[in-house]
Amino acid sequence: MDRIECTFTVFFEDPFWVGVYQRQYRGRYQVCKVTFGAQPKDYQVYDYLLKNWHRLAFSAPSAQQGPDERRQNPKRVQRAIARQLEQTGVGTKAQQALQAQYQQQKRQREKQQRCRRQCAQQRQFALRQQKRREKHRGH
Repeated sequence: MDRIECTFTVFFEDPFWVGVYQRQYRGRYQVCKVTFGAQPKDYQVYDYLLKNWHRLAFSAPSAQQGPDERRQNPKRVQRAIARQLEQTGVGTKAQQALQAQYQQQKRQREKQQRCRRQCAQQRQFALRQQKRREKHRGH
């Protein structure tokens, strides 16, 4: 039987309250960020998840494991954190997944913006050419 692990964490990230939804299924880890305005109550969070589940934009599934919940020796945890800071920088796995999703969306926006800009330039060029032809039409 497959095991599904889901957690929804709400925290204050100045100036808004933010919720991070993490899910792990069949070794795939996905994360989604939800921004609330004021501090949400428990029933408001539950209601939001029920009504807007289909609109949640989860990150691409990654093969990495989610956060480990078992109790560990504090000194061992400190050493592990120091090693990770040397390698990857600051951030939890959820934050790293959200950052990867943000970068992917940013690349898509830039690509669409570049396409729009090129289309506008081509349109302006065609307009200039047409005006030029109209000026020399009678001669």
